[in-house]
Amino acid sequence: MARAPRVVLVDSFSRTKSTADAFAAAGAQLVRVQSGKTVPRLFAGPVDLSAYLENIVHDGDLARTAALCAAHEPAAVVAASEPGVELADALSAQLGLLTNGTELSQARRDKYLMTETVRRAGLAAARQIRPASAGELREWHEALGGRVVVKPLRSGAGDGVHFCDTPSESAAAFAALDGVVNGFAQVNDGVVAQEYVRGTEYVVNMVSRDGRHHATDIWRTARISVNGILDFASSVHLVRRRGEVQDRLVAYAEEVLDALGIRHGPAHAEIKLTESGPVLVEVGARAGGGRLPLYVKELLGESQLDLTVDAYLAPGKFHARTGGDYPIGPYFVVVPMVSPVAGILRGYRHLDRIRKLESFHDMSIDVRPGSRIVPTVDDMTPLRVLLKHDSEETVLRDTGTLKYLDGESFYELEPGAVPMP
Repeated sequence: MARAPRVVLVDSFSRTKSTADAFAAAGAQLVRVQSGKTVPRLFAGPVDLSAYLENIVHDGDLARTAALCAAHEPAAVVAASEPGVELADALSAQLGLLTNGTELSQARRDKYLMTETVRRAGLAAARQIRPASAGELREWHEALGGRVVVKPLRSGAGDGVHFCDTPSESAAAFAALDGVVNGFAQVNDGVVAQEYVRGTEYVVNMVSRDGRHHATDIWRTARISVNGILDFASSVHLVRRRGEVQDRLVAYAEEVLDALGIRHGPAHAEIKLTESGPVLVEVGARAGGGRLPLYVKELLGESQLDLTVDAYLAPGKFHARTGGDYPIGPYFVVVPMVSPVAGILRGYRHLDRIRKLESFHDMSIDVRPGSRIVPTVDDMTPLRVLLKHDSEETVLRDTGTLKYLDGESFYELEPGAVPMP
């Protein structure tokens, strides 16, 4: 009897375990590699190591880590989260497995190099700078004018993103980020500053094999300004695969993947659709984060994770699927509730009203009563509401109702809570 295929997953944490679950469900045995000794703040929480044949903590010695992986005779090496992308590239290349190679690994993680690589390929890209100092950034912003986005080169999930309307604000953002440990437990070696691109932001999730790309799900985001964050995603809406907008987004995303050498495996692209066309925000050479793949699986019967498994373990099946539309399901929206307060949470008000919404489907609570709650400034939200209905108007209406119910009065706190100004 043939042995089950073994798959090495790099940086599989509790918040990103869905990739591990998908490979396990397909019958694969798993080996976990952690790219550093420290668990990143964005992935804090216990890791269930019982799901893995071995847990290997990379100490910087690629040959040693590759040898430990090779002992399992793996069929594939896959990045399970953003910080694992470069090590997954290096290990897959070292082991002679399916790989995107290492030549463009840095460009798949470093947001400045990413945008420059896309620009060199002739694609639309934001104007940007990697400043050596706060003074250089101030001068660049003065010459550019308008609004600027300053963010770490290699972080994610909205961690450390600053929207700056003045050169002084940009200089202050540089000072706040440079040399600081980010949410991925890496020291920010500088920042990237980019012009603020105006347009609706979309997420395009894709899977590739042998340079052939397949769009698995597309999401339209709605934005609000809250807690000092100008462009916070207040909801994400699953949209149909086909349409003038979707076709433009997917065509652009495919060119971005080609430019960055993403020929195999999953990719998570964030793109703004401007008046002149799509412009890249950033792309990750890994599956979409959070629970979105699980929601897609429930709604459409297949997700980015299913196609990722096929791309590595059943390429014939993947290629037979490539290029087709993803299934049509009900209209679906994920609405994060946004905390404006800090303190110990006593409870959430209005949950009964939320459950009575016509399109209410489910609720996901990450911050529970008795725990500390802080103002929401990134993707780490306290509670998410899932809406699902055959009528798009109904889910849009209920999305608006959720925003009406959210705010300071939604969060019941122990005495001493501090509202955000």
